[in-house]
Amino acid sequence: MNINRSTKYVKKCPECGGFNLSVNSDKGEVICRDCGLVVEDKMIDFDQEWREFDSDTSGARRRAGAPMSFRQFDKGLGTDVGQAADLYRLGGKNKNKFFRLRKWQQRVSTAIERNLKLALSELKRISSFLKLPESVEEEASRIYTMAVQKGLVRGRSMESVVAGAVYAACRKHDVPRTLDELSEASGIDRKEIGRTYRFVIRELEIKILPSNPIDYIPRFASELKLTAMTQSKAVEIIEEARKIALTSGRGPTGIAAAALYVAALINGEKRTQRAVADVAGVTEVTIRNRYKELLSELGLEDEIKKKKKD
Repeated sequence: MNINRSTKYVKKCPECGGFNLSVNSDKGEVICRDCGLVVEDKMIDFDQEWREFDSDTSGARRRAGAPMSFRQFDKGLGTDVGQAADLYRLGGKNKNKFFRLRKWQQRVSTAIERNLKLALSELKRISSFLKLPESVEEEASRIYTMAVQKGLVRGRSMESVVAGAVYAACRKHDVPRTLDELSEASGIDRKEIGRTYRFVIRELEIKILPSNPIDYIPRFASELKLTAMTQSKAVEIIEEARKIALTSGRGPTGIAAAALYVAALINGEKRTQRAVADVAGVTEVTIRNRYKELLSELGLEDEIKKKKKD
């Protein structure tokens, strides 16, 4: 067959200079009809192999499956002996037979697989509660899988290790979530989550940079219904505080909350310390202490006084 579309691969036969080329689609070869030279023997066909009219047709004809994912205990490569909904449609003998097969499949699974089944479902629930993106959930699943394979779960509750893995993934991907939020989502004490988190990242040698207070500003400002101008001012305050090492050794949420509180006062969007503390998950005492430090070290008293006079 004469190919016009093969000119994207070759223009003419290098042996005889002829243009009479044909394609053997079974072997993936481009052949010169004049001299018989195999011009190409690994031709790639970029055209569609079939037409698809609906999702059912495309799903049935597609050869490749879903990509591997740590969010599934077998990375998506395992198979099950039917689904429960499908097995109930079978007759009596066949139904009992396949239910026995499913039971034996569960019995022969390893301890790690059984642990991952339970843990990853809990991890998915926590991620949904905290509204985490899929990338963070995938990273948390990978960290927990590594922890199980290394035997770090022994002597610790599965839930605390899951919470520690989620917190580590949030820190690694710069998705700000506090220990208090993790504690509320998982039902584990924040101190236990912190201890497990430090143990896991130390044993797995995961390098995580310190939290940046600026990462918390957009979420806190959104919950407090502050304007973009106030957010920008809070970021500016934190940058100035960082230059004089005022943020060192202090909790990032407290710094972010105090910076937002000061920025709101400067821009005339006053919010109570109680409201800011509730959103940030810190105490009013923490905000007052950070607030006084920011005012004295950065010299912001004049800006606040000027705004009050206006």
